Amino acid sequence: MGRIGLLVSDFTMSFMWVWSGVLIKMYVYNNLGFGHEPTGEIIKSTLSIVNMFFFALLGKITNGGTYNPLTVFAGAITGDFTRFLFTVAARIPAQVIGSIAGVKLIIQLFPEIGLGPRLNVDIHRGALTEGLLTFAIVTISLGLARNIPGSFFMKTWISSVSKLTLHILGSDLTGGCMNPASVMGWAYARGAHVTKEHILVYWLAPIEATLLAIWTFRVLVPQLKEEKVDKKAKSE
Repeated sequence: MGRIGLLVSDFTMSFMWVWSGVLIKMYVYNNLGFGHEPTGEIIKSTLSIVNMFFFALLGKITNGGTYNPLTVFAGAITGDFTRFLFTVAARIPAQVIGSIAGVKLIIQLFPEIGLGPRLNVDIHRGALTEGLLTFAIVTISLGLARNIPGSFFMKTWISSVSKLTLHILGSDLTGGCMNPASVMGWAYARGAHVTKEHILVYWLAPIEATLLAIWTFRVLVPQLKEEKVDKKAKSE
């Protein structure tokens, strides 16, 4: 798929992603009538995992389309400068615009839905939370790409369960987002997209955590491979 196709895919998937989260909540809480009770949370979690499988499949069909800037940013860091420039100047803005458009339509059609994730702790703890969550999921993604290169189902299953777990851990503090574009959509709707809290917690902290995760993975993984070679040589 060409670059224009990737931009269209990023925009569309980002638009769909913010809608999918809202529709799942509306279906569980409004249509099925469950509150925040265990049964409702289990159904919502199951649907969330199915939803992530669906978007993983879309990413495969579109040959790289995605809704999360951190995903393409991690890939751009390991690529050449042209790829990095295209990612930062075109793909990430397309994802942000798609999220903003999706949220604006949601609020127009369902004004009672609320205004998305909010920071419920101080700015420093919020940045640390989003940073740690992002570091964890990027490290897991890098490990899956390296150790399970061909298994779409297994990689998607581990990745989806990991994302859901990390989201739950951070949901009461920052929303457990790990997706700057999605948060930007909701923050733009509130007029809070240029605040220090939003930029530091939901953009700078995840980007720095992504860079740290990539650097740490590059440093540690070769060492692990060398240790295995040394052990094999000693056993022989």
